[in-house]
Amino acid sequence: MAINTDKNSYTVIFAAVMVIIVGSLLAFLASGLRPRIDENERFEKQQNILYAMGVNQNEEGGSADFIPTDIVEEEFSKYIKQQLVVVGSETKEREEAYLIDLKKQLNIIKNGDEAELPLFIGEKEGNKYYIIPMYGKGLWDAIWGFISLDENMVVQGVVFDHKGETPGLGANIKLRFFMDDFTGESILDGSRISGISVIKGNNDPLNNDKEDNEVDALAGATITGNGVSAMIKETLKLYKPYLETIRTK
Repeated sequence: MAINTDKNSYTVIFAAVMVIIVGSLLAFLASGLRPRIDENERFEKQQNILYAMGVNQNEEGGSADFIPTDIVEEEFSKYIKQQLVVVGSETKEREEAYLIDLKKQLNIIKNGDEAELPLFIGEKEGNKYYIIPMYGKGLWDAIWGFISLDENMVVQGVVFDHKGETPGLGANIKLRFFMDDFTGESILDGSRISGISVIKGNNDPLNNDKEDNEVDALAGATITGNGVSAMIKETLKLYKPYLETIRTK
C-alpha cells in the first residue's frame, strides 16, 4: 500500500523520526568526543596558568603564543610547584586543583557558604609566582583569566579570555598588547590591596607609571574594560587573607 506523503500526519511523523535520529547521532558523537573535549580544556587551563607566569613562546612584538599542547603537561609539571585551595584564611594542597570550576565556587560564595578557591605557586629562574584564576562578566557574557603576582604584590603577567565580547573591541582583552600592559603594575594602593583598573584616558598611554593601579582602556570597549577591572578587584578581595600572609611590601 502506497504511503500518502501529502497528509499532515506523515509530515509530523517524518519530522519526529528525523529529530530522534539526529538527536541520537549528536548524543553519540558528543559522548565519543567528551574525552577529547575534556583533554583540550585541561591543556588550555595549563597553558593559561603558564602564560600568566611568563612561560610561553612569545617573541618580541609578536602575538600571544602559548606552550604547545604536546608539551604543556610536561612544562606544567616543571614550573608549577604547588597547587592549593584557599578556604577562608586556610590553605591546603590539592592535586589537580586547576580543574576546579571557579564559576561554581563563586556561586557557592554567593549562597553564603565557604568555597574552595584554587591557587598555584610556580617557580622560574629562582623567582616565585602566585597565580590566581579569575572569573567575571563582560559586555555580553563571561570573561575569565589568570593573574600572576610576586611577594611584593607586583603583577608578573596576566591572561584573559571571553565567551562573546565584540570582535575588534572588547574581544581584544585576549590580545597581547592589552595583556602586556598589566605586567609590572602593583595591586597595592599605598599599603592596601586594591587591584588594577582599566581606565579610559588615564594620561599614561605607554603605561610607564606602574604605581597608579591603572592601565589604558581599549577603544570602544568601556563596559568590557569595566568588567575586567571588577573581575580583578573582586578576585583579589577573595584571596586577600592569603595574599596578606605572603606579601613582603
